[in-house]
Amino acid sequence: MIRPILIHPDPRLKKLCAPVADLDDELRRLADEMLETMYDAPGIGLAAPQVGVLSRLIVLDCVKEEGAEPRPLIMFNPEVTATSEETSVYEEGCLSIPEQYAEITRPAEVEVTWIDRDGRERRAGFDGLWATCVQHEIDHLNGRLFIDYLTPMRRQMITRKMQKLKREQARA
Repeated sequence: MIRPILIHPDPRLKKLCAPVADLDDELRRLADEMLETMYDAPGIGLAAPQVGVLSRLIVLDCVKEEGAEPRPLIMFNPEVTATSEETSVYEEGCLSIPEQYAEITRPAEVEVTWIDRDGRERRAGFDGLWATCVQHEIDHLNGRLFIDYLTPMRRQMITRKMQKLKREQARA
């Protein structure tokens, strides 16, 4: 089932998400639906608050090459445990802030721990687009959007565009 994606500004996108205590079939189904929603959008990452669920769950798949095998990742309670001093700059976008992009500087490499779909604790290092994406999605779980890294004026400009988009969608 494809879920509707919340558009900024929505108060749920600014909330701190609760850790997942018990991994159950309902949460696994949510993760599967989030992957389906992300691929349909299309996007490379999606966090539970973007579909209105305030739980620490993200999905991502940064494989973008045509014909390449998808590599979907489902992460419950993901946490960055180490970051590189080296940084990288990516032009980020967000499914909750459609058609808006900005260059954001983040650590170039991160180590992340999480619980996988089967309840096993996992740990892995990420670099390149994967590192940017996992940090972007974990930010969502902490009520932070990529536009929060921008100047107040640029952030206000994008927020006004999103308010206008939501008014137009409501009228349609």
